[in-house]
Amino acid sequence: MTIDEIRKEFPALSTKVYGKDLVYFDNAATSQRPRSVLEKWNEVSVQSNANIHRAVHYLASQATQAYEQARDCVRDFINASSREEIVFTSGATASVNLVAYSFGEAFISPSDEIIVAQDGHHSNIVPWQLMCLRKGAVLRVIPVDDNGNLELDELAKMLNVRTKLVAVSHVSNVLGIVHPVRKIVDLCHSKGVPVLVDGAQGIVHCKVDVKDLGCDFYVFSGHKMYAAPGTGVLYGKRKWLELLPPFMSGGEMVGTVSFSGTTFAPVPLKFEAGTQNFAGAATFVPAIETVLSFRDGECREREDAIKAYLYDKLLSNNRIHLFGNPRSLEDKIPLFSFVVEGAHHEDLALILDKMGIAVRSGQMCAEPLMERFGVTGMLRVSLAPYNTMEEVEYFVESFERAVRMVI
Repeated sequence: MTIDEIRKEFPALSTKVYGKDLVYFDNAATSQRPRSVLEKWNEVSVQSNANIHRAVHYLASQATQAYEQARDCVRDFINASSREEIVFTSGATASVNLVAYSFGEAFISPSDEIIVAQDGHHSNIVPWQLMCLRKGAVLRVIPVDDNGNLELDELAKMLNVRTKLVAVSHVSNVLGIVHPVRKIVDLCHSKGVPVLVDGAQGIVHCKVDVKDLGCDFYVFSGHKMYAAPGTGVLYGKRKWLELLPPFMSGGEMVGTVSFSGTTFAPVPLKFEAGTQNFAGAATFVPAIETVLSFRDGECREREDAIKAYLYDKLLSNNRIHLFGNPRSLEDKIPLFSFVVEGAHHEDLALILDKMGIAVRSGQMCAEPLMERFGVTGMLRVSLAPYNTMEEVEYFVESFERAVRMVI
């Protein structure tokens, strides 16, 4: 597909903002959705709006089929060993919370240790903090260097007999750096330590093969990869899912219920209590088709060219301090966070908004990382394959105008 053909599939991109064409550069927060996703959502909501897995009537059967087809699609997409290793949640946050609670209940004792990364999203920090407080465990942190790379030598020193789990991001949502997940997993597994990977950004920009990565858990959200909001996935190796107790309880996740005791459904239903977002989950099918369509040679070449152009422009501007400088540009997704000396990130974001450009400003749910780099917040530009070189050029020009207005 040409870039014009791609953009026509995303209705939101034709929006006008203050009389200007929308330039949407906040894709790391939430991506826009293609017609195929919107149509699937509408189809399930209108034609098969019934509770799944329960009734035997036609609408319930159709809704259940769409939901379970999505599970199969996700399994194939990330190359899980079985469909039972795919648990649907409301997002990456819910997925991490599920593992943090259930793993804590099953395996964590006082003085045990959990390791997280300094560049982690709050959703991959706070659930572990709460679990450690509840269980009397200790939270330890992998530092990042000045360029934003994880200091794996420090991780190696931290691993010991008390370490029970390591939780890291596949790609930092602030720095855009793709971490060497396989190397991290191999290091941790050599000490018998399981690994959870926050793939909220990685699932969009990287080919994810959970067998190749070797991780024990991989989590991601639908709304960042063109699917409906309120959807997410927890991949877990079956051996772990079988061992973990349920996170939430209620309908659907049970085997038998009596006042003398309750048994639980097999995985993955054990972790899918209550009425699921079946219309949303069904949109994983067209969303994954969209992600895969963006991985063809021409589309990837166009995205790489845009990434290189913007990276060069930001690096060459002596007013800008760019965070997240990888060893190779291949190890960075098209996401750029930076500050401008003498200008507040919120002021710049507000001015850019008036120019029709949507960017993210603030702490990006990564306050410890902001503290690491000594800033109160940053400006973030995150691109998707439907963004164009013309938009990037317009952003560069508009950004210069915004800077001149506040300095």
